[in-house]
Amino acid sequence: MSDAPRLRGVEAFPVEQDGRRYVALRDPAGYVAEVIMMPVDLVEILALFDGQHTIAAMRAELRRRHDVDVPRENIEQLIAELDEHGFLESPAFARRRAAIDEAYLGAPSRPASHAGGAYPDDPTELRGRMDGFFTSPQGPGPVGTFQGGGVGGLIAPHIDFHRGGPAYAWAYRDLAERGDADLFVIFGTCHAGMADPFALTRKDYDTPFGPARVDQDAVEALAGRARQDCFGSELAHRNEHSIEFQAVFLQYLYGGRREIRIVPVLTSFAHEALARGLLPDDDPRVGRFLDALGHLASSGRRVAFIAGADLAHVGPRFGDPQPVSQTELTTIDREDRAMLQAVEAGDAEGFFESVRRDGDRRRICGLSPIYTLLRVRAGAKGLLRQYGQWPDPQGMVSFASVVFP
Repeated sequence: MSDAPRLRGVEAFPVEQDGRRYVALRDPAGYVAEVIMMPVDLVEILALFDGQHTIAAMRAELRRRHDVDVPRENIEQLIAELDEHGFLESPAFARRRAAIDEAYLGAPSRPASHAGGAYPDDPTELRGRMDGFFTSPQGPGPVGTFQGGGVGGLIAPHIDFHRGGPAYAWAYRDLAERGDADLFVIFGTCHAGMADPFALTRKDYDTPFGPARVDQDAVEALAGRARQDCFGSELAHRNEHSIEFQAVFLQYLYGGRREIRIVPVLTSFAHEALARGLLPDDDPRVGRFLDALGHLASSGRRVAFIAGADLAHVGPRFGDPQPVSQTELTTIDREDRAMLQAVEAGDAEGFFESVRRDGDRRRICGLSPIYTLLRVRAGAKGLLRQYGQWPDPQGMVSFASVVFP
């Protein structure tokens, strides 16, 4: 047991159960499946799990703040429990992570990690539910006859299907009725963050409708032209849902009907630029990868680009001190729509600037994938099909469906 424990980079958010307040800990990287709830009065102690404070230093700090002597064995028990569940940086977690990583890298395809949880793993049940996204009162209506004309790109949510299913339908109906692409480059948000701005994978994405096959030639061409390690953060694909949900929707539309290929691209660079007071292209790796994408876009292939991207994340669950009021929902609606004007205009720099201007107050989750899509589409105008919010006083999420010709 470490005498100076370090909490891993986990998400912490407030919850209330049976009238009692807790802090829930969740692992966005997916090495730990369960969410554990800690009594709120332990938050101060957890904040000292920084790898610098020894148990003795924690006890001294708590004594200084509250004139309370916390028994050493209480802190030791908390350390042991968190380590057992995989929430501490420790030799035990390192072994857990290595085993999970090794299993993923050795697998022939990328498993559908959220099937049976975020959406049904039975294809018949899943198809019926997805059909309902189109026909629900919030949906766009059933898919009509194929008309052609092309769809070059779209922004779809990556919120759970049960919360944003009709918004997916608003984006994908255009693709079903007009899209003629057979190669789909999918840009996803990496929620856990990663060391590289982009991460490719050669692994097919499994879905209940069959695998979404990766275009190996396109992946290798991108990696070669980008002149950087495009697989250094490949493990981030293992549990990330932002691409998985798009792969499920593509297979729902085309599986067994038309041969398609995908190029899954996880992105994580725009928020890093914001935090450092820079522009995205100040990182030369970003420009080189965008140039490689541009080459693919102009290669003569029938390519469509998809950004799996949500918008605002506001409320105590995301670090805000107060619950989300109706007034705040209205304000977020107005600010999101103003930001989406730059998206519809195909203005990548204007989109980034609109987020930078208010310090990303709303925590725009899809900043990197949307910026990437706008850059590679090079000024193409988009059409906002739907804007939506999932209102929850503890954590509101907004999203949009945008289609590009």
